[in-house]
Amino acid sequence: MAEKGFFSKFMSGLFSGYSSIDDDFYEELEEMLIMGDLGVSATEEILDQLRDRVKSEKVKDPEGCKELLMRIIKEKMALEVDAYEFLNDKCVCLVVGVNGVGKTTSIGKLACKYRQRGKKVLLAAGDTFRAAAREQLQEWANRANVDMIGADEGSDPSSVVYDAVAASKSRNIDVLIVDTAGRLHNKKNLMDELKKTNKIISKEYEGANKETLCVVDATTGQNALMQAKEFAEATDVDGIILTKMDGTAKGGVAIAISMELNIPVKYIGYGEGVEDLKEFDAVEYVNKLFN
Repeated sequence: MAEKGFFSKFMSGLFSGYSSIDDDFYEELEEMLIMGDLGVSATEEILDQLRDRVKSEKVKDPEGCKELLMRIIKEKMALEVDAYEFLNDKCVCLVVGVNGVGKTTSIGKLACKYRQRGKKVLLAAGDTFRAAAREQLQEWANRANVDMIGADEGSDPSSVVYDAVAASKSRNIDVLIVDTAGRLHNKKNLMDELKKTNKIISKEYEGANKETLCVVDATTGQNALMQAKEFAEATDVDGIILTKMDGTAKGGVAIAISMELNIPVKYIGYGEGVEDLKEFDAVEYVNKLFN
């Protein structure tokens, strides 16, 4: 995780620097939350709830306000009990995200995590547009010790998905992870491509669970929110993989994505190793955010 904690350099003196909860306190808190990449919308919603609960719970001092703020964010970030139920049966994980956010790396880490849990995993190199995308995914498949289905650069990505689904059924694969092209410059093409991929999965792999995970880079702040929004408009996104959490002292964009898009953060990437990915834990996340 980030060396100094996500918010520490912004929040360290705020709660100890005030003796009472007044307008100046709330104004500075608002500024710190926005600087921490929560964005205006999520910050305003959180502060509205905080003011109401400070009054209703008769909180008098800033330190008590801090604990209340942390509780509110934990409640908003908490995952549903069925967040990872897609793994209980045969499933297809469709991984989307722009180039450069760590999508290929995240796929490799997911493959390693699932394999270590006894799952039989197959990767599909559905990004046939980016040069060397297949080779990079193959490298991660090797590191995770799983197989991969691919095709030549410029091939139809839907044919790769079709072949991967057929291979998954014949090999009794538990988890098929599909890489997709990281393009946003033409949203219509992206939407059409993802619709075609989803149609093939639904038709050819009837009964399998489907999970769409969107990869975003925590170090890009509000750009990560905008990217997640774009992909959520192009397809149904079930969860977020937030990468490079070890490279930012902020990390508040996870809250913005969860609250503004109503999409849960399900995985966090925090290093370059094949095992450096873990399930999101709201309590751990908020504790590190403020401490």
